[in-house]
Amino acid sequence: MEIAASAVKELREKTGAGIMDCKKALAETKGDVEKAVTYLREKGLAAAAKKASRVASEGLVVSYIHGGKVGVLLEVNCETDFVAKTEGFAALVKDIAMHIAALNPLYVRRNDVPAELVEKEKEIYAHQAKESGKPDNVIQKMVDGKIEKFFKEICLLEQPFVKNPDVSIEKLIIEAIAKLGENISVRRFARFKVGEGIEKKTTDFASEVAAIQK
Repeated sequence: MEIAASAVKELREKTGAGIMDCKKALAETKGDVEKAVTYLREKGLAAAAKKASRVASEGLVVSYIHGGKVGVLLEVNCETDFVAKTEGFAALVKDIAMHIAALNPLYVRRNDVPAELVEKEKEIYAHQAKESGKPDNVIQKMVDGKIEKFFKEICLLEQPFVKNPDVSIEKLIIEAIAKLGENISVRRFARFKVGEGIEKKTTDFASEVAAIQK
């Protein structure tokens, strides 16, 4: 079938894909632009999965400060300095830093979570589940479900992206890999909050007034 130039133009604007890729996608989907978008995304994500094993040693270290109270230092790696200098990569890194400031993940990925912490959480969940009087097989499923939720709350890659909760940070990165054509990996981050970890002195205002009057 003949592909309309207007459809190719619309698809390019929506996906940023090349002309030949857009034509092929439209041919595969019989000219349906929305289906072609999905087709290109699926092809891109499949290609991105293959790139995930490649070494990424370039990239950026960025800082993000929110209101002078919360600060983030973040390192995200890619394969080449060329991609590291693109607007798309810089925007991705900034978005991830802002997300860290907002949602306070503790680890990059679940493999980074100490095994003893996971075991401790499992013991707590198992104790809570047993109190419900459920049978052992149900208790195990309850524990497994809570552990999955635990990982999603504390691991950066598994958290819903703060600007679009329908997409996880991992999915956000995979989409960037598909678009930029290189492996991208979050290496490390640090988050700082003013006063965090400092034991604040609590005062009894009534007692202070009484002491002054003596």
